[in-house]
Order: sequence, then C-alpha cells, then structure tokens
Amino acid sequence: MSGQRPVVRFGIGTGNRRPFPELLAQWRWIEELGFDTAWVVDHFMAADNEDTPYFEAWTLIAALGVQTERLRFGVLVSGNTYRNPGLLAKMAVTIDHATGGRVELGIGAGWWEREHRAYSFPFPSTADRIAMLEEAIQIIDRLQRERRVTFRGRFYQFEDAPFEPKPIQQPRIPLIVGAFKPRMLRLAARYADIWNTRGEPDEVGPLADYVREAARKAGRAEDAIRFSVFTWRPPFESVERFRTVALAYLERGFTDLVFPMPPEPQWSVLERCAREVIPELRERAAQARRAQ
Repeated sequence: MSGQRPVVRFGIGTGNRRPFPELLAQWRWIEELGFDTAWVVDHFMAADNEDTPYFEAWTLIAALGVQTERLRFGVLVSGNTYRNPGLLAKMAVTIDHATGGRVELGIGAGWWEREHRAYSFPFPSTADRIAMLEEAIQIIDRLQRERRVTFRGRFYQFEDAPFEPKPIQQPRIPLIVGAFKPRMLRLAARYADIWNTRGEPDEVGPLADYVREAARKAGRAEDAIRFSVFTWRPPFESVERFRTVALAYLERGFTDLVFPMPPEPQWSVLERCAREVIPELRERAAQARRAQ
C-alpha cells in the first residue's frame, strides 16, 4: 500500500441495497465523520430476499468512489468465480486512476452455489475454487508489476498480455484476501496485503493467531499483513457497546475494523462514536505501537 499506513482504520459497510442517492449520501457522511474506509459486498441478489434491489459491486464503488475525496474503499470481497482475473485487474486499475489511488482489491474463492446457478456461473468444487483463486491472485499481481504477462496454469492461460496503465498505487493496489478456513488462511498469509474475515472477537482471535504463524512460515514480516474484520452486526446500540466491541478486536491484533451501516435510529450513536471514541482508540493503538 502506498504512503504511510495508519495504525488502525475504521470503516463502514453500506452494502448494495439502498437507492443510489442514499448510498452516495452515506458514503459522503462516512467520509465527513472521519472514517477511513467504505465497503460493499459482491453479490447479485440478497440471500434473505432474492427480489430485493441489489447493485453490482464494482460499478457501484466506481460511481461512489469518484464522488468522495479521501475515503479508501473496495469490495469485501469479490468472488473470483464471477470475473476473469485480467478483467478484474483492469477494472481495479481503472478505478484506481479515476479516484487518485484510493481503491483496494478484495478477492475470495466464491461460495454461494445458488447465486452461481441463478446467473450461469460455473460452481467448481471447493478445492478447485481455492486453486483458481491462487492462480488469479498470481495473475493480478503480475499484471500490475510486469510489462507483459504469460501465464499457463490449470485454470487460466494468459499469452503475452500487455497491461497499461499500471496502477497509481505501487507496487500494486493493496490486495485483500477474504478467508475463514485453514487452506484459505494459509493463502492469505502467503499473498495478502490485508487479510479479511468475519466473526465475533472470540471466533476470529484464533484465526488471527493462525495467520500470524502461517505468515511466519511463509517468510513474511510480522507487520506485512493488516488484519481486517467485517463484523456481523453493527455495535451502535450505545457508545459503550461500540467501545467494548472495538477494543475486543484491537486487543486481538486486528488493524482494520469494518462495521455494517446501522439502522437510522442508531445514526446519532454512530456519529458520537466517530467523533468521540474512534480518536481515543486511534491514540491508544498508536501509543501501544510506540511502546513495542
């Protein structure tokens, strides 16, 4: 990731369901409140109600990103099975240039069989989806770094592929790998700039330990990977609840905390947390880092 990285980052996941003017207003408000990041997810329909309006993720973040000024943003995370890796790399680099180097590239193996069937995407076995993802990550990385890429894998074949322009962010757009289980966690430990997961603090703490050990075995520096968690539900019932939840993740070594946008009755608490609690947590994390 280019530039000086903050010790901890706080973000909001707005999702893809609300009318576009509402999502844009939310992103601009998140930015004004001082949050670092904003996110959507990569689905074409909602799991709880398939008839719910649902925007495509990458075109959505392009439209939202160009109308913000400071937020970093992305998709948590893209299903690799939905897009060729060369196409995804081109999309990400285009958005990178359009927004002055603020996009981050999240990717995972893909998991929802019903969605694949609905939209005519092949749904390989779990082992094949993970192997496909590893090839895709290698391709996406090389396209951003090399003048031309030839790649002959089991799933993808690239022949002398040119790739210009290169991204604004050097040496590549930050790569986020979404992972929960051992093989995927090892893949994240090997390749990711940011590892992303979901779960409660007690659930994701052991996963963080696993990624640290896997990164060490892969020969990577302890601080080479940022640890990101997208929480299952917004902790904005009260300021105290937010502080408790955020501290629980920070104490387990997470550097990037992403919370779902809460329902409107909780927006006043979200605003108080942004203006009062998050600066306190940033300073606490900075002090802890200086003390190391």
